[in-house]
Amino acid sequence: MDIHITRHIGAVTRQVEDGEREGRPTRKVRADRTYDTTVEDLWSALTDPARIPRWFLPIGGDLRLGGRYQLEGNAGGEITACEPPDHLALTWEFGEQLSWVEVRLSPHADDPDGRTRLQLEHTAPVDEHWDEFGPGAVGIGWELSLLGLALHLESGAGVEPALVAAWVGTEEAKEFMRRSSDGWRRADVDAGTPEPQARAAAERTTQAYTAGEDP
Repeated sequence: MDIHITRHIGAVTRQVEDGEREGRPTRKVRADRTYDTTVEDLWSALTDPARIPRWFLPIGGDLRLGGRYQLEGNAGGEITACEPPDHLALTWEFGEQLSWVEVRLSPHADDPDGRTRLQLEHTAPVDEHWDEFGPGAVGIGWELSLLGLALHLESGAGVEPALVAAWVGTEEAKEFMRRSSDGWRRADVDAGTPEPQARAAAERTTQAYTAGEDP
């Protein structure tokens, strides 16, 4: 896989926000990226069970509003909003951890007929896991997924799992993860986290990802 990591890292805008959900403090990790396709095509890539494995993971379940989905070897949850072609929301249940994901699509302001802006928000409770790893724990993973989505949209083909597995172990992939982690560190500091705390969390997250572990 030939990945121009500088281009893909620079294509993502990162933001971290404080919040509250069900009476508990949360942090919202937000990643924005623009794709060279229509809203309808991007919606299809995000929601069509035949296309999702081409850039993400195989998926099963009852893929409709109120239904439950399961990603192979990863998270599952409930689809809580589905408003084609621009709004999707779901719970993200991984082990005993519960968080929430929301995706919104909109035509790019400067090119409404040709490009689409994707806004992804992952809201997580502030707990020991957050304190240890910070926003990069989900941020890096989503950036890798948004990279896979970009490759799929550019070629129309699926991303071969064997090639992905081989690429993840390369120095190029690790550099992608390090740069993504540093981007989330800066977003964390901008959100008010003290620099030493944000840097320590980012270093732990970078170490986990580059070692092939789940933070």
